Amino acid sequence: MILEMKVPSPGESITEVEIATWLVEDGDYVEKDQPIAEVDSDKATLELPAEESGIITLKAEEGDAIAVGAVVCLIDMDAPKPEGATTKATPKEEAPKEATPAPQKEAAKTYATGTASPAAKKILAEKGMDTSAIQGTGKDGRITKDDAVKATPAMGTQPATGSRGTERKKMSMLRRKVAERLVAVKSETAMLTTFNEVNMQPIFDLRSQYKEDFKAKHGVGLGFMSFFTLAVVRALQMYPDVNSMIDGDFQIKNDFQDISIAVSGPKGLMVPVIRNAENLSFRGVESEVKRLALRARDGQITVDEMTGGTFTITNGGVFGSMLSTPIINPPQSGILGMHNIVNRPMAVDGQVVIQPIMYVALSYDHRIIDGRESVGFLVAVKEALENPVDLLMDNNIQKALEL
Repeated sequence: MILEMKVPSPGESITEVEIATWLVEDGDYVEKDQPIAEVDSDKATLELPAEESGIITLKAEEGDAIAVGAVVCLIDMDAPKPEGATTKATPKEEAPKEATPAPQKEAAKTYATGTASPAAKKILAEKGMDTSAIQGTGKDGRITKDDAVKATPAMGTQPATGSRGTERKKMSMLRRKVAERLVAVKSETAMLTTFNEVNMQPIFDLRSQYKEDFKAKHGVGLGFMSFFTLAVVRALQMYPDVNSMIDGDFQIKNDFQDISIAVSGPKGLMVPVIRNAENLSFRGVESEVKRLALRARDGQITVDEMTGGTFTITNGGVFGSMLSTPIINPPQSGILGMHNIVNRPMAVDGQVVIQPIMYVALSYDHRIIDGRESVGFLVAVKEALENPVDLLMDNNIQKALEL
């Protein structure tokens, strides 16, 4: 019996997918539930498992766009399993590499006929010129700085050359959709960004004192994301317009806080959602962040886990960013950007002291959020992060951390 395997719907509103990679070859024997392909939708990359065991016949090429419900392959369920067949591709044994002969001393000597001073080498490197083609005027033919300054390709030298190859590669459906959405956000929203700075010393002190006990008790680290997430939840409750979105002529306000967190995965940036973050403790947030980050890293994140957020937090600081203007994640109206933490001089009680400072940025849709709400929201986040014991822990650290 021949099974026609059709493309399942990855999620609501998705009408087609793209074959990113076939994990099997035409004519292979596949087992039921064995991953046979990776498919891209405009929201995520998902694995396609075999619905039955048998010999597979592929009906699409890598890069083809296939409508949801269309036949993507055939599986001959009556075909016997070939003797010795395996369900996983066995990597080909590489032929032993021949020993690379050591470079001839004479060749090295030829390359180094021109000896140059450090300053001359730097100038020649900037010009893309080789020392071997220049006659030095210094002692024993040494190339001086003046020789390097005067040297030009017209003297018979050739600019240094290297690889100039290019690669043309089609972007994945996910990447194309992200690009399309980012351009749309810039052109369809009145996006504005406001900035502030946060003294992270109080959070450093708390983490230094309690992180070991927290990890031993809960099995997850006490990171910055729980502080930022709970500070954002508090600020969204104080300024509900930042937790709203536009739908035509209407403003939709949410009485819950579903916080999207930007994480880097093998297929690029993904934004899974922490549902009802207002009901989570520090332990709850850290556990959920860890779970979602692992699923994104392993390519197991689903479309449902990445839709429906009401506000986004992104952390460019992990890559060393000092300051940025994050782009809104539509249809949301606001996004908070975290950045790297740097020791900076700061006035504290009339004294200049060195403190760990983070710059934070709030990008928001000015069509629905006014300056008072945006600035007030970011100040509320700053206040909570600089006074976490009072504003996020209700003056009870042990209870807040469930120690």
